[in-house]
Amino acid sequence: MTKSFGSHTVLEGISFDVPRGATSAIMGPSGTGKSVLLKNIIGLLRPDRGEIWVDGEETVRMREKDLYRIRRKFGVLFQDGALFGSMNIYDNIAFPLREHTRRSEGEIRRITLEKAAMVGLLDHLKKFPGEVSGGMKKRAGFARALVMEPELIFFDEPDSGLDPVRVSYLDELVKKIQEETGATFIIITHNIPSVMRVADHVGVLYRSGLVRFASKDEMLLDDNPIIRQFLAGRANGPIGMDELATEESDVERDLVARSVRRAEERKAQRELERDRDVLQV
Repeated sequence: MTKSFGSHTVLEGISFDVPRGATSAIMGPSGTGKSVLLKNIIGLLRPDRGEIWVDGEETVRMREKDLYRIRRKFGVLFQDGALFGSMNIYDNIAFPLREHTRRSEGEIRRITLEKAAMVGLLDHLKKFPGEVSGGMKKRAGFARALVMEPELIFFDEPDSGLDPVRVSYLDELVKKIQEETGATFIIITHNIPSVMRVADHVGVLYRSGLVRFASKDEMLLDDNPIIRQFLAGRANGPIGMDELATEESDVERDLVARSVRRAEERKAQRELERDRDVLQV
């Protein structure tokens, strides 16, 4: 699929198959179109060219009524949780059930409490979004994404704004719930340690294109310089400081040189320490 805004092509020739019942992560430098890809998949945007297939149905040319039916298979956790500030946590989680189903309040309560328990929020349901932490907001958004029993759940940079400890907890929660539900999880992120913990498959975007989509193990062994640089988080490599730049600037060359020197110094220091040690255990 291809998507442009005016003369700027954000995504071009993107093609991959998402394995059912597993967790896939789409990664890439900032500004490579990860969130635009997500919006095209869930139907908030439509690609200029190409097709998107969900459970054997092509969605790009669907009528809005049919697309709405497909979207009922989706759950989405947005970056900030996207909670309604005027509703408490309970009502935020229950919102899709009240909006899109004809379930009784008793059924809605049962499902809402079940999903709140899954994410550890039973003691905070009467609080409002402004009264809870960022991590709690994420978990509330996660519970809301689960209430319709979706087959696919999309995460748009779920760890943004969280400290490393809360990110680790969220990663374990994502892994646990995916295993319990068997749903297909698709995570848009650039957090490499998080992806190493939760993803089964990984795709890397760069300059409007998909470099590769494969199992995590295959990606870790890939010798493509873009994939190697991104997964290592190094300044030295084909990925530059400015996603839109076509040439390396003087500032960028200086920063890369500094990064290389620091890496060489660290390596030399480690070798010196090994030579100095009498005994290593």
